[in-house]
Amino acid sequence: MEAAKQRAIIHVDMDAFYAAVELLDDPSLEGQSVIVGGLGPRGVVATANYEARSFGVHSALPMGRARRLCPRARFIRPRMARYRQKSAEVFSVFRDFTPLIEGLSLDEAFLDVTGSLRLFGEREEMGRRIKDRIQADTGLTASVGIAHNKFLAKLASDADKPDGLVVVRPEQVQSFLDPMPITRLWGIGKQTAPKLRALGILTIGQLRNTDMSILRQVLGNRAGHFLDLAAGLDDREVAPGRPDKSISHEVTFDNDILDRVELLAELQRQAEAVSRRLRAQQLMASTVVVKIRDSSFHTITRSRSMRACSNSTQTLYKLARALFERWRNEHQGTAVRLLGMGVSGLQESSVAGQAAGDRLDKPAEREIDRVFDQINQRYGDSKITHGQVLRRKKD
Repeated sequence: MEAAKQRAIIHVDMDAFYAAVELLDDPSLEGQSVIVGGLGPRGVVATANYEARSFGVHSALPMGRARRLCPRARFIRPRMARYRQKSAEVFSVFRDFTPLIEGLSLDEAFLDVTGSLRLFGEREEMGRRIKDRIQADTGLTASVGIAHNKFLAKLASDADKPDGLVVVRPEQVQSFLDPMPITRLWGIGKQTAPKLRALGILTIGQLRNTDMSILRQVLGNRAGHFLDLAAGLDDREVAPGRPDKSISHEVTFDNDILDRVELLAELQRQAEAVSRRLRAQQLMASTVVVKIRDSSFHTITRSRSMRACSNSTQTLYKLARALFERWRNEHQGTAVRLLGMGVSGLQESSVAGQAAGDRLDKPAEREIDRVFDQINQRYGDSKITHGQVLRRKKD
């Protein structure tokens, strides 16, 4: 237990990341409410800056609701290629301090800096150095939480947003946790919280001091787990380089779509995006998955495994198209609300490589993928694409 308390875990959360990147690239947005997300009637907010949040706008809010809450905001479509570029700059800073990095998303990560303290200073000094480097190298701000485990570090980074730095030392754990609402415990949400409140348990401190037999009535066999969290206990390690188990893209259309050509063009676009991510990570996939939600909100997924792994755009598209066409033949006249495709069964390309005769893709297709990747990497995603996708964009 004492050894666990000697760990130094940092949680870094970039402040309103997508919106901050837009502000960085367009200083005229300074002082305005900025909302990034899908702009169609079914779009949702990806992120909002703090000016917009003061009006009640938050991530995952329907865009129509966001427009009513904050009608004078600047509404911006996401530019994922640009956000990935800035994220790479942030993670490059992390690697200068420790190799033990667990990326949670483009704008969030855990760092285990236990072995770096002698080199870079104590916990607070380390956190300050990381924040300063991020701002100097990227022009962006981050909120940083530091503690001896991941649970506490995450709560610490949330405690003083934006641009905050909070250190929770072992002797401060209960004074830090006890006043917090029970919903700050991972796993207590909309269904469980009302049951606990009905018992008069409103805060983490109250839960920690409640008899186990009472907690079991609401929490069942997870009562011990939540008591551990309430005591600030979390033995999970920072897991660097956690590989993707799958890669997927999907879109909810502004209006339900029946047109086959338009749907196939969207499927082609998704195949391009998925295969490009595979090649960028030097991965190949063995299974293709298609997800379809119709106008009645009925959702199906269909998958098919390949006889050999692939990261070829056209190979993945052809298989996804076959799955889609089979569904369409079974559901004639059914409009599509959501369409997605993805891959699973990922392997490193060096491991999954096949002999030339076993490959599903052709040399010409591999050359086209290589050229497309070079151009999109240099000039941004979707600067070059297949004509089928361009036809849908024009429509």
